[in-house]
Amino acid sequence: MEKKLMTYAGVQKLEEELQELKVVKRKEVADKIKEAREQGDLSENAEYDAAKDEQRDIEARIEEIENILKNVEVVVEEEVDTKKISVGCKIKILDVEFNEELEYQIVGSTEANSLEGKISNESPLGKALIGSKKNAVVKVETQAGTFEYKVLDIQRV
Repeated sequence: MEKKLMTYAGVQKLEEELQELKVVKRKEVADKIKEAREQGDLSENAEYDAAKDEQRDIEARIEEIENILKNVEVVVEEEVDTKKISVGCKIKILDVEFNEELEYQIVGSTEANSLEGKISNESPLGKALIGSKKNAVVKVETQAGTFEYKVLDIQRV
Protein backbone atom coordinates (compact mmCIF):
# COMPACT_ATOMS: atom_id res chain seq x y z
CA MET A 1 0.00 0.00 0.00
CA GLU A 2 1.22 3.48 -0.88
CA LYS A 3 2.45 5.73 1.95
CA LYS A 4 0.15 8.64 2.77
CA LEU A 5 1.60 11.98 3.84
CA MET A 6 0.18 13.50 7.00
CA THR A 7 1.11 16.23 9.42
CA TYR A 8 1.86 15.32 13.02
CA ALA A 9 -1.37 17.09 14.11
CA GLY A 10 -3.35 14.97 11.65
CA VAL A 11 -1.83 11.75 12.98
CA GLN A 12 -2.61 12.82 16.56
CA LYS A 13 -6.22 13.55 15.62
CA LEU A 14 -6.60 10.09 14.06
CA GLU A 15 -5.00 8.40 17.08
CA GLU A 16 -7.42 10.23 19.40
CA GLU A 17 -10.39 9.17 17.27
CA LEU A 18 -9.13 5.57 17.27
CA GLN A 19 -8.79 5.60 21.05
CA GLU A 20 -12.31 7.05 21.43
CA LEU A 21 -13.76 4.39 19.13
CA LYS A 22 -11.99 1.50 20.84
CA VAL A 23 -12.50 2.54 24.45
CA VAL A 24 -15.75 4.52 24.55
CA LYS A 25 -17.82 3.76 21.45
CA ARG A 26 -17.26 -0.02 21.49
CA LYS A 27 -18.48 -0.19 25.10
CA GLU A 28 -21.50 2.03 24.38
CA VAL A 29 -22.61 -0.11 21.43
CA ALA A 30 -22.01 -3.34 23.38
CA ASP A 31 -24.30 -2.00 26.11
CA LYS A 32 -26.96 -1.12 23.51
CA ILE A 33 -26.78 -4.64 22.04
CA LYS A 34 -27.03 -6.16 25.53
CA GLU A 35 -30.11 -4.04 26.34
CA ALA A 36 -31.76 -4.93 23.03
CA ARG A 37 -31.13 -8.67 23.61
CA GLU A 38 -32.79 -8.44 27.01
CA GLN A 39 -35.98 -7.21 25.31
CA GLY A 40 -36.55 -10.65 23.83
CA ASP A 41 -37.34 -11.52 20.19
CA LEU A 42 -34.44 -10.22 18.05
CA SER A 43 -36.17 -10.82 14.70
CA GLU A 44 -38.35 -7.71 15.06
CA ASN A 45 -36.14 -5.65 17.36
CA ALA A 46 -35.24 -2.33 15.70
CA GLU A 47 -32.94 -1.27 18.56
CA TYR A 48 -30.92 -4.48 18.13
CA ASP A 49 -30.61 -3.97 14.36
CA ALA A 50 -29.59 -0.32 14.82
CA ALA A 51 -27.00 -1.24 17.45
CA LYS A 52 -25.54 -3.99 15.24
CA ASP A 53 -25.34 -1.51 12.33
CA GLU A 54 -23.59 1.01 14.58
CA GLN A 55 -21.19 -1.70 15.75
CA ARG A 56 -20.37 -2.61 12.13
CA ASP A 57 -19.73 1.08 11.30
CA ILE A 58 -17.46 1.53 14.34
CA GLU A 59 -15.43 -1.57 13.51
CA ALA A 60 -15.09 -0.47 9.87
CA ARG A 61 -13.84 2.97 10.95
CA ILE A 62 -11.38 1.39 13.40
CA GLU A 63 -10.00 -0.80 10.61
CA GLU A 64 -9.80 2.20 8.25
CA ILE A 65 -7.88 4.32 10.78
CA GLU A 66 -5.52 1.46 11.65
CA ASN A 67 -4.73 0.98 7.93
CA ILE A 68 -4.08 4.71 7.49
CA LEU A 69 -1.77 4.80 10.52
CA LYS A 70 0.15 1.72 9.31
CA ASN A 71 0.89 3.41 5.99
CA VAL A 72 1.51 6.99 7.04
CA GLU A 73 4.57 9.12 6.52
CA VAL A 74 4.64 12.00 8.98
CA VAL A 75 5.75 15.39 7.72
CA VAL A 76 7.93 17.06 10.34
CA GLU A 77 6.82 20.70 10.32
CA GLU A 78 10.18 21.96 11.61
CA GLU A 79 11.88 20.46 8.55
CA VAL A 80 9.49 22.02 6.02
CA ASP A 81 11.36 24.20 3.52
CA THR A 82 9.65 27.61 3.36
CA LYS A 83 11.34 28.47 0.06
CA LYS A 84 8.90 26.24 -1.85
CA ILE A 85 5.44 24.83 -1.21
CA SER A 86 5.20 21.32 0.23
CA VAL A 87 2.97 19.31 2.56
CA GLY A 88 2.94 21.00 5.96
CA CYS A 89 3.11 24.55 4.59
CA LYS A 90 0.66 27.31 5.33
CA ILE A 91 0.33 29.44 2.22
CA LYS A 92 -1.23 32.69 1.12
CA ILE A 93 -2.16 32.92 -2.55
CA LEU A 94 -3.90 35.48 -4.72
CA ASP A 95 -6.75 34.41 -6.99
CA VAL A 96 -5.73 36.47 -10.03
CA GLU A 97 -9.19 36.51 -11.64
CA PHE A 98 -11.05 37.74 -8.55
CA ASN A 99 -8.13 39.61 -6.92
CA GLU A 100 -8.87 37.72 -3.69
CA GLU A 101 -6.31 36.53 -1.13
CA LEU A 102 -6.75 32.97 0.10
CA GLU A 103 -4.99 31.11 2.90
CA TYR A 104 -4.57 27.35 2.95
CA GLN A 105 -2.61 24.66 4.66
CA ILE A 106 -1.26 21.94 2.36
CA VAL A 107 -1.92 18.54 3.94
CA GLY A 108 -2.07 14.88 2.92
CA SER A 109 -5.28 13.61 1.35
CA THR A 110 -6.55 11.97 4.56
CA GLU A 111 -6.48 15.32 6.41
CA ALA A 112 -8.02 17.49 3.70
CA ASN A 113 -10.96 19.63 4.83
CA SER A 114 -11.84 22.65 2.73
CA LEU A 115 -14.01 24.10 5.53
CA GLU A 116 -10.87 24.30 7.71
CA GLY A 117 -8.71 25.65 4.87
CA LYS A 118 -6.80 22.38 4.52
CA ILE A 119 -6.27 21.28 0.93
CA SER A 120 -4.82 18.00 -0.21
CA ASN A 121 -1.49 17.72 -1.97
CA GLU A 122 -3.38 15.43 -4.39
CA SER A 123 -6.11 17.96 -5.28
CA PRO A 124 -5.77 19.92 -8.54
CA LEU A 125 -4.82 23.09 -6.66
CA GLY A 126 -2.50 21.23 -4.29
CA LYS A 127 -0.73 19.41 -7.14
CA ALA A 128 -0.24 22.66 -9.05
CA LEU A 129 1.12 24.50 -6.01
CA ILE A 130 3.55 21.84 -4.74
CA GLY A 131 7.11 22.93 -5.49
CA SER A 132 6.14 26.53 -6.33
CA LYS A 133 8.10 29.42 -4.84
CA LYS A 134 7.02 32.83 -3.55
CA ASN A 135 5.79 35.18 -6.32
CA ALA A 136 5.28 32.28 -8.76
CA VAL A 137 2.09 32.33 -10.83
CA VAL A 138 0.48 28.91 -11.00
CA LYS A 139 -2.16 27.74 -13.48
CA VAL A 140 -4.61 25.16 -12.21
CA GLU A 141 -6.58 22.99 -14.62
CA THR A 142 -9.99 21.95 -13.25
CA GLN A 143 -13.26 20.73 -14.72
CA ALA A 144 -14.58 24.28 -14.35
CA GLY A 145 -11.70 25.73 -16.38
CA THR A 146 -8.20 27.11 -15.84
CA PHE A 147 -7.47 29.36 -12.88
CA GLU A 148 -4.38 31.42 -12.02
CA TYR A 149 -2.97 31.95 -8.56
CA LYS A 150 0.03 33.96 -7.41
CA VAL A 151 1.98 32.65 -4.41
CA LEU A 152 2.21 35.50 -1.87
CA ASP A 153 3.66 33.76 1.18
CA ILE A 154 4.88 30.36 2.41
CA GLN A 155 5.18 29.54 6.12
CA ARG A 156 5.55 26.59 8.43
CA VAL A 157 2.38 25.59 10.25
